[in-house]
Amino acid sequence: MSRQYRAFLALSVSTVLLVGAVVVVTAAESPSVSRWSDPGTWPNRKVPVAGDKVTIGRDKDVILDVSPPALGGLSIDGKLTFADNAELELTTEWIMLHGELTIGTEAKPYTGKATITLTDNIKAENVMGGMGDRGIMLSGGTLNLHGDRTNAWTKLSATAAAGATSIALLDASSWRVGDEIVLASTDFDPRQAERRTIAAIRGNTVTLDTKLDYMHYGKVTFDIDQRGEVGLLTRNIKIQASSDAAQSFFGGHIMAMPSSHMYVEGVELNRMGQNLTLARYPIHWHLVGEGKGQYIRNAAIHDTFNRCVTVHGTNNLQVQNNVTYNTVGHCFFMEDGIETGNQFVRNLAIQTKCHTSKPCDPTNLAPFGATAGTNFNLTGQDSKDVLIPSDNTVSSFWITNPDNTYRDNVAAGSDSTGFWLAFPEHPMGQFEGTDISKATWPRRTKVREFKGNTAHSNFDGFMGDRAPRADGHFAVGGFISLVNPADANSDQVESVVEDYTGYKNRNSGIWARGEFRLYKNLKMADNGIGFTQASANSGRSLYTSRVVDSRFVGETQNIGNPTTAAEKKAGRSLPHPEVADFPIRAYEFYDYHHELDNNTFVNYQDNATRKTGAISYLLFTSFGMSSNNTVQRSTFINAKPVYFPPIDNRWSNDDYGNTVYKTAVFNDKDGTITGVRNSYIVMNGGIDADKACDPRPTWNAVVCKGDVGRMNVGGGGGAAGFGGGGGGPGAAAAGPGAAAGAAAGAPRAAVATPVVFAIAPGGGRIRGTRAAVMAPPVVLSRNGKEFTANGETNVRAGSEYKVTTERPSVSISLRELDAGSWVMFELPGFTTASLGDAQVSLDALRMASTTSYYKGNGSLWVKVVSSGDVLGSGPTKGPSGGANLQVSR
Repeated sequence: MSRQYRAFLALSVSTVLLVGAVVVVTAAESPSVSRWSDPGTWPNRKVPVAGDKVTIGRDKDVILDVSPPALGGLSIDGKLTFADNAELELTTEWIMLHGELTIGTEAKPYTGKATITLTDNIKAENVMGGMGDRGIMLSGGTLNLHGDRTNAWTKLSATAAAGATSIALLDASSWRVGDEIVLASTDFDPRQAERRTIAAIRGNTVTLDTKLDYMHYGKVTFDIDQRGEVGLLTRNIKIQASSDAAQSFFGGHIMAMPSSHMYVEGVELNRMGQNLTLARYPIHWHLVGEGKGQYIRNAAIHDTFNRCVTVHGTNNLQVQNNVTYNTVGHCFFMEDGIETGNQFVRNLAIQTKCHTSKPCDPTNLAPFGATAGTNFNLTGQDSKDVLIPSDNTVSSFWITNPDNTYRDNVAAGSDSTGFWLAFPEHPMGQFEGTDISKATWPRRTKVREFKGNTAHSNFDGFMGDRAPRADGHFAVGGFISLVNPADANSDQVESVVEDYTGYKNRNSGIWARGEFRLYKNLKMADNGIGFTQASANSGRSLYTSRVVDSRFVGETQNIGNPTTAAEKKAGRSLPHPEVADFPIRAYEFYDYHHELDNNTFVNYQDNATRKTGAISYLLFTSFGMSSNNTVQRSTFINAKPVYFPPIDNRWSNDDYGNTVYKTAVFNDKDGTITGVRNSYIVMNGGIDADKACDPRPTWNAVVCKGDVGRMNVGGGGGAAGFGGGGGGPGAAAAGPGAAAGAAAGAPRAAVATPVVFAIAPGGGRIRGTRAAVMAPPVVLSRNGKEFTANGETNVRAGSEYKVTTERPSVSISLRELDAGSWVMFELPGFTTASLGDAQVSLDALRMASTTSYYKGNGSLWVKVVSSGDVLGSGPTKGPSGGANLQVSR
């Protein structure tokens, strides 16, 4: 053996020991080192020939110094090391690794060119009775792959026009002529990503082999960084399936079983993953357990058929600075929800697809695309063309346990979702029903870190809702983190999303569900809708969400690549390209208690084709209205502050009657919207407006002074408002998120309502018929106007109503009014109230400071006085209280 090889071996072994790898040997002394090309290396003194199944014994340490003919399989029980400074190709059906495969070391990365090609000439082999075929399969082995590329991706430093043949980058260091690169879409369409080859390079200017088909934006616009990402796809170590995989979608895979170790960096994975096959992914830690020190970093994973990086039952890995492109199924995949402590840092995912060749059939909370006209279409979840049901609503980052780190990653173009925080109640899959699963509560666990991430060119940039169930389908998944997740009575604790950027997302920048969630320094622009969050416990938390110190921009200088007639007329691409009049908005209130504090809104102005406004309400919900939602310290730059669009079911978020939306309301805490401190902004018809309410026609709203809360006279699930006759029956009493629950297969408690909804076996919603017998109407009158009560609406403190009905009894409830605020009712023909103090005169009733009643002149007069919102204890510290009573004849 030459001195150079001895030095190389010593360096390799010492480096492996430093990172915790184990070299498996059986001999008492160090194994002998030999070359593949040396006949003396092999037991029969014959160098392996084409089709051989080769075994490197436990007492062997072999240097691969030649490119062997295509093998029938390779078992490494000892060690195989690629010689450096060479161009080597290893072609084989599979590699079974009990020992060690090494190409370069962490201290001395490989500088040659190494290619491992996995063939499939012998079909349906199953190595070791369960690890499959066409893979590098580790069973107690160690995989050491260390390429020499570290600059995995950068950004444009200037906009690249359609037709351009060169691009300017922030950092092109170490990139080379002949390298393949990919430019991410910077528009709504993720398929505007483009792959090119570097024809020339000078400094940070790269000349391309062919011109660009699309404009790729390269500027910071209105303080939102929309500089398109450019990923490097070429590495000097390549693991790939042979070219036939492009037709069969049966690619290669790398799988590490328990007691195995993988240290992978600077590697290109091409045509990897086996479509619609469990556990056959480009790179996969499978039930390894403790993975501290192991990693995949600086890699390029492209043109794959089944995910990108799968972490299954493994903790504390490092997944850093990797680029993925043109991949199928959830890309960076946390499998069962048991995985914790893993670090996903600065990864770039470009063009994540649901299928190899067909469009998504997603389950979305919006009526566009495949679900147009019928929200909550579940057919995609039942598809046989995806590995798991949620893959039809595919995400670049599928996150099933919050106790992991996600920092500075980019989801740059998914057919459906960028980041999906899909937290199950308990870990599933391999761990379902186990003691460790029963003791683990992802949906109650605090987010360890989600900071500095970016999502653009997706349908939903950030999805914090809809968690997986044990049957693989997904349902509403409200997230409430507790100090002690195992104790349901433990105090709630804030989970924080910080420094998140979302732009050019077709539906939403953020959609989430949960409580006590703080969003800091959001940078949102050019989204259909910037932000929406639903409640998870119907108002039993101190707050549901707070968005602070953030910026929302309606339209920036990034006009995209207009293609449809509507877009060309508008002069820019549109979130829904055939619908120019879709009303873009920055922020939607929804459900219980949300707070906006110190936020800036830019460029939300009406134009000739569509209306808009910075702040609005979920379109066109039947669930979860609250007057406790607040805004303060807001800045509006070329932005209409508020807009409640008229109901248009082309873009409805639920199909349950739209009744609650008609009473949309929120509080301008410091007057930065209206100029009136502590005023309430209420949709037109959502309150019995009087002189205390000023109309704002362009907002479709009124601004009311005084205390405003919620009132329900006569019960019922609808929310009629005061628009002159009510809004028709609905299902508002079902509570926040009921529509989404039904849609995603989570039946909610039955609620008395004039319209019956059933849950189909697959989790869908079926509209029933109206009840055969309807209760007599309840009519409210005030100031010469009559209104039919039909559920909950807004009420201003100090209002007085006459109630006329043939019902034998009527319920009256108030909530969200300040302590001491009151509303008075005259009820002809009624005689008793279920609570309150009797008063001797109408004047005495008016002076009463507690809920009271007075009987006289054939009527019952009731003054309902609010107890105010009081805080509970334990995990449900949210406001409760108000006033509720029943009156009877």
